[in-house]
Amino acid sequence: MHPNRAFRFADDASMLDFATKRAFAHIFVSTPEGPMVAHAPVTPFDGAFRFHVARGNRIARHLDGATLLLSISTTDGYISPSWYADPQGPKHVPTWNYVAVEIVGTARLLDERELTAQLDTLAALNEPRVSPELPWTRGKTDPEYFDTLLKSIIGVEVAVETVRGTTKLSQHKSNEDNVGVLAGLRRSGNPALAEAMMR
Repeated sequence: MHPNRAFRFADDASMLDFATKRAFAHIFVSTPEGPMVAHAPVTPFDGAFRFHVARGNRIARHLDGATLLLSISTTDGYISPSWYADPQGPKHVPTWNYVAVEIVGTARLLDERELTAQLDTLAALNEPRVSPELPWTRGKTDPEYFDTLLKSIIGVEVAVETVRGTTKLSQHKSNEDNVGVLAGLRRSGNPALAEAMMR
């Protein structure tokens, strides 16, 4: 995480809320075969986050009992010094703005009941957002087919031990500079980062 205190989240609760809303993580583990990463949706559960991966994923056999790092980020982008109020300023350099949270914790495998609950939670959190008129539920899937799929994945819970976050959104720049950055981001096709800065 960026060392500048100006870029820190307000508190652990706001970082965990960000992770819950973003709900997708890059999951890193150190293994005897070298570092590995999985990419998976995550769901909150009682001071932990849960996810699942394919049983055939090479990372799967290294997860139980391991210390994992979950990296969760959202919009990001290059910031050009030419967007600042004084684009020729001798102390301006390019930078990159981003928002990211890291969660570190110990993993344990979920049993079949817990894995099923994780899948149900994943759908319950996301279906209303993307398909409110016709939300998917497990009840719409053939039970035998669902059981077959369930056997092909493993579920993991990561108890949150450490959380770190960065909101690097040009807070250290003047209002005049940021007006130019917002305009530059919109012109260059990154309105999402401009909106994040406005918030």
